[in-house]
Amino acid sequence: MIFGKTKLELKVGIFVFVGVIILFTFVFSIGKFRAWTKGYRINCVFNFVNGVKIGAPVRFAGVDTGEVKRIQLVFVPQESKTKVKVVCWVRNKIKIPQDSTVWVNTLGLLGEKYIEIIPGKDYTNYVMSNHELIGQDPMPMHEVTELAKSIGKGLDTTMQAINQKQGTVGMLIYDPTLYKNLEEFSDDIKRHPWKLLFKGKEKPKEKPKDKKDDPMNFR
Repeated sequence: MIFGKTKLELKVGIFVFVGVIILFTFVFSIGKFRAWTKGYRINCVFNFVNGVKIGAPVRFAGVDTGEVKRIQLVFVPQESKTKVKVVCWVRNKIKIPQDSTVWVNTLGLLGEKYIEIIPGKDYTNYVMSNHELIGQDPMPMHEVTELAKSIGKGLDTTMQAINQKQGTVGMLIYDPTLYKNLEEFSDDIKRHPWKLLFKGKEKPKEKPKDKKDDPMNFR
């Protein structure tokens, strides 16, 4: 009985141990655990990051290559302003040219914000660990709203001018004379299509009169 009980406890222990290992692997794979992958960190500096969060993806040439590890505000004395430093972890095999472009992109229209790195053209100089890249600031939402309002006002002004028969478009739509002329021209071309291939003869240029041939010239 004692031997049987010990054997049962051993089986339960092995089962629990395997379960813990599976749970451990699952949890850290969900959290994108990087303990078994070598990489390096780069610093992307922005004036505005539009809601990028720690853990956001980092993409190079549109491919997931890392994640955001830390975000901090840094005061730059030379410019007398505060900037945002986004510390990104990138896989070791990814070689990023130093002239690459960094900006904040969005998954979908209103999705998650992430760091997008567009490869540069200088493949002789690569970003090293803790290298700093200056990012392009995304457009704030209030500026997008103001731009949309400005476009809307412009369209409204244009439509009002058209409705008041102003401008070329307004005259083309509302002026019956122009419409009639276009209709007559179209009808004439339908009846005489050869006119499209006919080139009128140019009048010969008049030669300037010679003073000797001028009867009023007494010299």
